Amino acid sequence: GSMNVSDISEKSFASRLLTREVSDPDVIIRTSGEFRLSNFLLWQLAYSEMFFLDKQWPELTKADLLHVIKNYAKGRTRRFGK
Repeated sequence: GSMNVSDISEKSFASRLLTREVSDPDVIIRTSGEFRLSNFLLWQLAYSEMFFLDKQWPELTKADLLHVIKNYAKGRTRRFGK
């Protein structure tokens, strides 16, 4: 359908995404040493904390995951764009 430009908001945009019923991720882990998102969930990742690891996904260990969790939990102040 169509809508007026004045009716477009963050909420109306997000309500039309396939992920509308899923919470936005708090953390994204990007493996393979790449420092890009490759158009993956761009809208949903706006306020996510990003961790970039220089190893392939199958090489990820429990220690790697615990390292990310500890760094995420260690005194980060989430501002959500403010």
